[in-house]
Parts: sequence; structure tokens; C-alpha cells
Amino acid sequence: MSEARRHALAVSTALLTLLGTAAPAVAAGAPTLVQAPLAHHGGGLRNSTSGNWSGYAATGNKFTSVNASWVQPSVSCTGADTWSSFWVGLDGDGSSTVEQTGTEADCSGGSPVYSAWYEMYPAYPVNFSNAVRPGDHFTASVTTNGSGSFTLTLADTTAGWKRTVNKTLRGAALASAEVIAEAPSSSTGVLPLSDFHSVSFTGAGANGRSLGGFTPDAITMASGGVTRAATSGLSGGSSFSVTWKHS
Repeated sequence: MSEARRHALAVSTALLTLLGTAAPAVAAGAPTLVQAPLAHHGGGLRNSTSGNWSGYAATGNKFTSVNASWVQPSVSCTGADTWSSFWVGLDGDGSSTVEQTGTEADCSGGSPVYSAWYEMYPAYPVNFSNAVRPGDHFTASVTTNGSGSFTLTLADTTAGWKRTVNKTLRGAALASAEVIAEAPSSSTGVLPLSDFHSVSFTGAGANGRSLGGFTPDAITMASGGVTRAATSGLSGGSSFSVTWKHS
């Protein structure tokens, strides 16, 4: 990994402050949220740590599609407000945009809150109105024609609903493809991570191939010497799990 790439992964505090003035909250009573680019990055090229991401990110190619499936995890809530999201996306690892869609599992006022959304970061996230329940099976994809047109698709195959969004974003780098569990951010920085136990991703792919074919970076979420979420090995090139460790 180049030093330029390492330094490009930091989230802009000023940009997050701006987003915090207008972005919609996911959970009732929650601060305004964003699913942000990869925050802090350390370690080796294929075994890294991040303050807000855990999962796999492929780089080194031009990426025009990414896809995966997962089972929506449940969260254990105490009195603290916490947040977690699960998504597929293009960009964000070394670039300032992320084109992504996924689900949320938050704790607000001691109660679980589940939702679904898409985001064309740095634009604000947009929540879908469809209900999300623990145990639901989701499939998601983000595709682009490489010239600024994006299609983001999220389907709950258990409940039988599907949302497809067509958006335009000029100048996207298309330099990475990710399947990620994230601790969302607000204007104050990365938020406490919900205890989602474990989430299993299957069928992870990019550009019509398994994600493992790109030798992706395995990312562990950690900060201050504390591991927040751990990523398993990649099975069959397309399946892995992320396990919660600490808020």
C-alpha cells in the first residue's frame, strides 16, 4: 500500500461536520449519520485495521460492480445508543466517494431499530420505508456503466420486497469494491458499535468474479488498541463473517 493511499483513507472532519447539519437520522433520537469512507487504516496491504470498517475491500482494478448477500443480524441493546450497518459498495477505500446500499441495526433508548438505506457519499443517506427484521435474507448490488450512472439494488428475499435506485455521480474513482460491516459516523466522529453478534456474508463478488479473485484486503475494526469487530477468513473466495467484539 502506498503512503498516498494510507493518508487518503482518513475521513474529513470538516465534511462530517457539514453532513451533521442536514443528514437524516436512521434511528429515532439518534445523531445524524453517515456511512463514511474507510477511516483509519493500518497494518499490511492484505490484513489491515480500520476505525469504522470490518470486512473485505478489493483494490487494484477499475470496479464497475459489487454484490453480496447476508442475513440481517439482531442486536442486543443496553441503555446505550449504538449503531451498526452492513453493506456493499464501490469506492471509499482511498477515495472520497462511496456508492453503497445496505441495512442498519441500531439501539435507540434501549430498543432495537432496524432499517435499510442507500447512500451516494458525500451526499446524505436515504432510508427506505420497507420494514427490516432480524433473520431476513438480503441481497445487494451496486453497478455502474463506468461513466457516472449507478444502479443500487437491495432486496429482502424473506419479506419479498426489492428497491432499485438509479443515480448519477460524475468523477467516481471506481477504485475499490467492498463488502463491509461498519460503525457509522456523525459530526463527532465514529459512533459506538451495536452488539450485532455476528453477520455472515455470502456470494461476495465484483466485476462478475468472486471477491477473492482480487486478493482483497481483510479489514479488522479496531481503535485505541481495542478490537471492535473481527473479520474471518474468506471461504471459497466469496463467504466470510464479521463478529462483534466491543462497542
